[in-house]
Amino acid sequence: MSKLKYRNKLADMPSYDVVERSWNIKVNANESGMNLPPLVEERVMSRLSRVAFNRYPNEDLETLMEAIGRNFGMGVENVLIGNGSSEIIEKIFYCFGGRGRKIVFPQPSFSMYHIYAKAAEAEAVPVDLSGEDYSLDVREYVNIVNDSKASLCVVCNPNNPTGNVLPIEDIEYIAAHTSCAFLVDEAYIEFYGKSAVSLLKKYPNMIVARTFSKAYGLAACRCGYMLASAPITEMIAKSFMPYHMDVLTLVTADTVFQMRDEFVPRIQMTIAERNRMGGQYGSLTGFKVFPSNTNFILVKYDRAEALNEYLVSRGIGVRSFGRARLLENTLRISMGNREENDMVFKAVEAFTKEN
Repeated sequence: MSKLKYRNKLADMPSYDVVERSWNIKVNANESGMNLPPLVEERVMSRLSRVAFNRYPNEDLETLMEAIGRNFGMGVENVLIGNGSSEIIEKIFYCFGGRGRKIVFPQPSFSMYHIYAKAAEAEAVPVDLSGEDYSLDVREYVNIVNDSKASLCVVCNPNNPTGNVLPIEDIEYIAAHTSCAFLVDEAYIEFYGKSAVSLLKKYPNMIVARTFSKAYGLAACRCGYMLASAPITEMIAKSFMPYHMDVLTLVTADTVFQMRDEFVPRIQMTIAERNRMGGQYGSLTGFKVFPSNTNFILVKYDRAEALNEYLVSRGIGVRSFGRARLLENTLRISMGNREENDMVFKAVEAFTKEN
């Protein structure tokens, strides 16, 4: 067979590992530990039963965009919908990337930023978080953005996997002192509550990306949205294919958005569990727990890799970063329900006592 001609450098692209096994307890992907609230599920199923499967999803897309825009005091021209915020971020990197372009973001942060930059044929310029608390020196960050003549800079707030946040004042400092596109990835914002959306009208180069996957438990549906000025959304929209969102996802996401108050008790429960478990893990000898404003906690432990192997043997899936730079000996543990959290902790505690 003749040699196939793949796109240049495709073989060098890193992969994002999404292979899963059958876990007894799965707290490795920052998913919600609960399915839809019963009232929301009932409404979703009712609406899905009336879907016109033979029609393209024009009206459903417009309906969700209008609802989101209205909630933030914006119009449909300020909103884009994508298959999770991941697709939106990938499109933003594509639109502001290209050969000779530079994209700046902190590290450690969402690992896909590196992959998206490479896919966009742009140069990734990671800026190390520093200190014992993974802090970002915003002045240094701004200097790097400007000195590198970046076409795009990014922050994840709250940050994954460290769990910490940039105060709104720091986000505004970045927006005020840079001229390139500035993306704020707010995948976990519902667990923090202090969004940068209010800055969009003041800084027209800003973009905010959000997802339904975390706080609203729609990881299976793949739906996210982007808020930005009309000129930015107009250009980013050019990178999406026609009818890129399916009706089933749009109807489900629209229902969840309309009924988002039903999720408030669950979000508060997750926050309470995060705080409770942070205290529990902090009581273990040799454990450092990093402050978190998300639905997960990051812990550091000298025997993290061995602990992870032990948890795997017990059918418990957490996120181990192995020897990844700046994340050596760390584990990220998502919040499940109270019973699951207690079971994970007891397994971790048992390992520390046995070793």
